[in-house]
Amino acid sequence: MHFGSSAKTSDFIMDSLEYWWDLLPESKHRKLKLIQLKMDNGSESSGVRTQFLNRMVSFVDRIKTPVHLLYYPPYHSKYNPIERCWGILEMHWNGAKLVDAETMLAWAKSMTWKGLHPTVWLSNTIYEKGISLTKKNMHTIENRLVRNPELPKWDIYISPI
Repeated sequence: MHFGSSAKTSDFIMDSLEYWWDLLPESKHRKLKLIQLKMDNGSESSGVRTQFLNRMVSFVDRIKTPVHLLYYPPYHSKYNPIERCWGILEMHWNGAKLVDAETMLAWAKSMTWKGLHPTVWLSNTIYEKGISLTKKNMHTIENRLVRNPELPKWDIYISPI
């Protein structure tokens, strides 16, 4: 679970993904032929968010592994496993006084979901909101995306170069 002390932005989401990747042992990197990410279609990570897609393409090129972005349709969060995980956390700390970040992180670390305790990380990075690419720069990124013609905003495949 990644928490931030700043705005939730495309850069926060991508920094969190890169942090997760860098924690994986090298032996796991080699075994992965594809990373499939089930996305919640939030504004920071939607299939049309230029900064998110720009960072995702850079990430794919860095790790040399394809990424398949699959978005849940709007109003279907009940099918999203991460929403269930957050629900468990909310029940776990229900009524607790979350007076500071340390208290919140301690509660998050002590919860269990499917028998596991989460890895918890707090980012103190201050993220700038509203970063977007120009149409010209986005054209270069769009050329890297393979969008499903029937679901172009919700099914995106990115291959490394």
